[in-house]
Amino acid sequence: MHRSRSPVALAALALTLPLLVHAAPATADPGSARVGLHVDAQGRTVHADGTDLVMRGVSHPHAWYIDRTPTALADIAGLGADTVRLVLASGDRWERTDEGQVADLVARCADLDLVCMLEVHDTTGYGEDPEAATLDQAVDYWIGVHSALQGAEDHIIVNIGNEPYGNDEATNQGWADDTSAAVMRLRAAGFDHMLVVDAPNWGQDWQGIMRASAPEVAAADPHGNTVFSIHMYGVYAQESTVVSYLEHFTDAGLPLVIGEFGHLHSDGDPDEDAVMAHADRLGLGYIGWSWSGNSGGVEYLDMVEEFDVDRLTPWGERIFHGPHGIATGG
Repeated sequence: MHRSRSPVALAALALTLPLLVHAAPATADPGSARVGLHVDAQGRTVHADGTDLVMRGVSHPHAWYIDRTPTALADIAGLGADTVRLVLASGDRWERTDEGQVADLVARCADLDLVCMLEVHDTTGYGEDPEAATLDQAVDYWIGVHSALQGAEDHIIVNIGNEPYGNDEATNQGWADDTSAAVMRLRAAGFDHMLVVDAPNWGQDWQGIMRASAPEVAAADPHGNTVFSIHMYGVYAQESTVVSYLEHFTDAGLPLVIGEFGHLHSDGDPDEDAVMAHADRLGLGYIGWSWSGNSGGVEYLDMVEEFDVDRLTPWGERIFHGPHGIATGG
């Protein structure tokens, strides 16, 4: 299940960080052909043909509910989502999602015309959670399943590791170097996919580390095809905090997706209305957490009860059919 630990009282720090002079995000060699989903020269996420990719989707916990995945993917697509974020496991903490499973997911996503963002969940909370894997271990996993992903660059995104750092300040100082190294290892191994990197602080970046270091990480990608992912829970209880964070990236021409958010959480009450409205206004993608199967006191984050598409919860109704919802088209 998802966990997100963030001192809400420190959220205002994100608003007071100095605006840095940003280097333009790296772009691919003009002489090289773009492969599949990519970041364009303006820092926007686009399809292979250059049309906009503005993700509207939800997460599904595949690694823990493998048997539910075929129906879940079809139901999510049927409700109008164009993107699904799928939880995978590297074997460092949960049972490994093997190459055969990955190949099956790639094929199912193609059949349903879904963009599927695949993420390794074992990295969650590294530095604070002693069981968490490193980004380097996540890269080992991706290299091990590379053959199942080759040729799927038009609909598969590699989210290197979920929430790869907790709130340990000393560990988090390595976020930029470790993330850059992970990106470069994947490129050296032959990955042409769009890559997504999560922020530290359980994905919420209340220390502003990703916000400040994103240009450095973007420049480390020789393909210029790395997207930054912010998770919005209790730190983002105020509309002004949401706007400040999102506009920081769009103003700098840096690609950003809201890789997770909810309508409520143990660390506070996120402003989901602001998240969705300003994502629409700025043309940014969002992916809500999560389809079904939450436990440990956060069952309220289920969008449907017991994986039943006919039993939408209030959160499911909100994200699919509410203002700026997935099914409303904005």
